[in-house]
Amino acid sequence: MNLTETRYTISEVEARTGLTQHTLRWYERIGLMPHVDRSHSGQRRFSDKDLHWLGFVGKLRATGMSVADMVRYAELVREGDHTVDERRELLERTRREVLARVAELTDALEVLDFKIALYSGTGKAQS
Repeated sequence: MNLTETRYTISEVEARTGLTQHTLRWYERIGLMPHVDRSHSGQRRFSDKDLHWLGFVGKLRATGMSVADMVRYAELVREGDHTVDERRELLERTRREVLARVAELTDALEVLDFKIALYSGTGKAQS
């Protein structure tokens, strides 16, 4: 470890990420977080690398990826470079699912825009 590397307490990580301390501990317990260093008194000390990982996990959560898939992805990362193909496949599958949801939302948005335009123009739409 670089002696000048910034370390963050769990409270500081909570403030920076918006994740609760309970969630951070849970992520660690289920294997979603890599090993978090501890101080001599046993307090968690998160690194910038941990914060970047949490940011990535947040993006995965936003895609709707299941916790099980996120944990699997984290396991693959820890296993090393020979898992790159499996990681890519998992991300590609998630990407396809996101694109399908985007298409559904785009369709719904078009319907809403149509109705709003209808109501704005005449105020006499039936449904």
